[in-house]
Amino acid sequence: MKHLLRNILVPIIVAIAIFFLLHALVPSFVVMSSSMEPSLQVKQRILISKVTYHFHEPERGDIITFYPHSNREAVPFIKRIIGLPGESVEIKQGIVYIHKKNGNVLPLDEPYIKEAPSHPFKGDTIPENEYFVLGDNRNNSTDSRTGWTVKREDIIGKAWLSIWPPREWGLASNYSTP
Repeated sequence: MKHLLRNILVPIIVAIAIFFLLHALVPSFVVMSSSMEPSLQVKQRILISKVTYHFHEPERGDIITFYPHSNREAVPFIKRIIGLPGESVEIKQGIVYIHKKNGNVLPLDEPYIKEAPSHPFKGDTIPENEYFVLGDNRNNSTDSRTGWTVKREDIIGKAWLSIWPPREWGLASNYSTP
């Protein structure tokens, strides 16, 4: 009986504990809209790393999940970080420009977007501990262009790995830019 407990029951308990620990640290997320196409497709399931931002700050190009408008009861959104605290974002003639803290203006190279945004935009300076986010499907995305930013504490985690459907399996397409 002791042998049965040690060889069967203990591994089952350990497996269950590992499952719950992984689910707490790396939950899965199902993409519910086309706002991140072509990078992420509707019904694509991805794993989200909740620990990444305990080691470094979010970066431009990261795909994140977050609670919209600080509403923790709402369905989380998934978007790409474009603007960092202290910067401002401008869109003109289909190109996104970052106005950096030092006064430099950086046009973004965005190989991941579905099509160039069709409307111009000029944003205010992004507050400290907040981020400006856009969907990769720029002409079909509710994002920071509507007047809101994402607070650091509302970020759930960074998109890490696509696990469904099998043809989409692989690392999430996060792009680092200056």
